[in-house]
Amino acid sequence: MAYLLGCENVHLEYPTKKVFDSVTLGINEGDRIGIIGGNGGGKSSLLSLLAGSVQPDDGRIMRRGRATIRMLEQTDSLDPEATVGFALVADSPEYVWAANGRIRKIIRGLIADIAWDSRIGELSGGQRRRVDLARVLIADCDVLLLDEPTNHLDVHAIAWLADHLKNRWPTKSGALLVVTHDRWFLDEVCLGMWEVHDGQVDQFGGGYSAYVLRRVERAEAAQTAEQKHRNLMRKELAWLSRGARARSTKPKFHIEEARALIADEPPVRNALELKRTAVSRLGKQVVDLVGVSKRFGDKTVIDNVTWLIGPGDRFGILGENGSGKTTLLSIIQGALEPTSGHVKIGKSVKFAVLSQHLSELNELGSRRLREVLSRYKTRYEFDGKELTPTQLLERLGFEAAQLSAVVSDLSGGQKRRLQLMLILLDKPNVLILDEPDNDLDIDMLAVVESLLDSWPGTLLLITHDRYLMERVTDDQFALIDGKIRHVPGGVDEYLRLLDERSDEVAEAESEELRRKESSASQLSRENTPALSSAEERSLKKELAATERKLVTLGKKADTIRAEMKAADPSDYVALGDVQARLQSAERQIADLEDEWVELSEKLC
Repeated sequence: MAYLLGCENVHLEYPTKKVFDSVTLGINEGDRIGIIGGNGGGKSSLLSLLAGSVQPDDGRIMRRGRATIRMLEQTDSLDPEATVGFALVADSPEYVWAANGRIRKIIRGLIADIAWDSRIGELSGGQRRRVDLARVLIADCDVLLLDEPTNHLDVHAIAWLADHLKNRWPTKSGALLVVTHDRWFLDEVCLGMWEVHDGQVDQFGGGYSAYVLRRVERAEAAQTAEQKHRNLMRKELAWLSRGARARSTKPKFHIEEARALIADEPPVRNALELKRTAVSRLGKQVVDLVGVSKRFGDKTVIDNVTWLIGPGDRFGILGENGSGKTTLLSIIQGALEPTSGHVKIGKSVKFAVLSQHLSELNELGSRRLREVLSRYKTRYEFDGKELTPTQLLERLGFEAAQLSAVVSDLSGGQKRRLQLMLILLDKPNVLILDEPDNDLDIDMLAVVESLLDSWPGTLLLITHDRYLMERVTDDQFALIDGKIRHVPGGVDEYLRLLDERSDEVAEAESEELRRKESSASQLSRENTPALSSAEERSLKKELAATERKLVTLGKKADTIRAEMKAADPSDYVALGDVQARLQSAERQIADLEDEWVELSEKLC
């Protein structure tokens, strides 16, 4: 495999932190690498070093002569006054970019809902992110560096992106480096993992499942003092090897090896015991939605939904962005009245909501963590053990020295963990989590999942993180076109439902177009005078000549395609010439097809 990019003995240091210390890495053609590590550990800095936008203090960055690199950064540099179309293809004529099937697929997959002439400055943050991602993917390159590409994407768009990246280059060509906390995405796309920690980068073969296996093996071999962390990893490995991920054939994730390591590890949660405890805390009724609809003006968001949520139920809610998931949660907790139907909430229900925002911490902004914890009881029971609030905070990744920190000075991830802890200390019995994975790195997600495993109540979860969804919920439901549908097959079944709906919509649109064209053709025939014999013969000659030209051009295009397959993939000049000739032939074919249709209509 040809070398594309890398670094040798790289050292990078900021005034308050050493980021990398003598790091050497290489990226070859065919590499698909996921980069993980704690927040602030240097993942984004590593991408910036490899892209050349940050220079190392020592060592060197090496790049193959003609290798091209494109990078998606966490913040975009799009011109707010530019249109979406200009941001994507600049001044390129439509016939050029529209003739490229890959570009059309990227536009359909990421920004089909955004008008081509919209101004960048008028878009929401999520829309801007998708436009920037589309811009990067449209560009041809040898190495693609993506920093948190799944941010602001729903489950369907994440699945599309994974499929695009798996098929973007031929086997053993191109290279991908991606920073993300989405573990399903890492397993689906990546063939190798880099873990960034303590100024170093450890390399692992395989996807995220294989990485977890190797970490457990490393911990077992070294008998490290990190007993708590090892237990978390063992628990996660147990779920991986017994659950849905074990049924896939991921490279270097050896099922039998994994099972040997976790042979004495119990299931991640005792569902029967949790449900029994939930019934004693909640009673038999939690929330019943009966014939509930919600409309905003002429738009129906929730359409005649009947859904019974019981004690101990752990439900995941799937849906596209803007489908009404957050509206549904507001109706469930009684914060929003339905337009019709009614909601029955059990008398003993005590809701707690972890929202996408951190506004719940605003009133605590000037207080120190120690002051906040002093408001609560001295001991709580979690996972069968008694813990103080301070111990629970440490379990969520805080150090003792941080107890003196002011809440407003905490990072986004620290605030998210504090927000969850305060919710759990309030002892709710119905927990609603709306995108709880925001700002959390992979290790902290494992800690949060472990806490939720032993939480004995009703859990409702919205997340675009497939791994988190499958990990902490027992059943998934999809909100599609205002209706709630149980999806026993989980996220995969939900994606199939969306694809089927898209096919049905496309077929309906095609049928409507055919009907209109048929009506227009009939009307045209009724209003068009009959052709003379001479005119008819002339049109038939033109039609036959056009058909012969189409056959000739079709063979020419096939020859050029064969030439492209046989070409040297590293010879970009030759490939560009072949591509230009193929596009020219395809444009001529399209023009002749239009001409053939016009001639045929005249003869009808």
